[in-house]
Amino acid sequence: MQINVSYITANDIMTILGVGRSKAYEIVREMNEELEEAGYNIIKGKVPVRYFQKKYYGCEMKME
Repeated sequence: MQINVSYITANDIMTILGVGRSKAYEIVREMNEELEEAGYNIIKGKVPVRYFQKKYYGCEMKME
């Protein structure tokens, strides 16, 4: 069984969306709050890439 979960950090979000550090951290916090309210366990400071892509439609990227 292979599980492949990639996470995105505020630094990645800064680059992808072209926003500042404080805005990127705000985005991570908001998405983590949404995930937690939906019953998911979270990792502070990181968000699953697939969830980020879902929230920011059109932001397609390749994570290794």
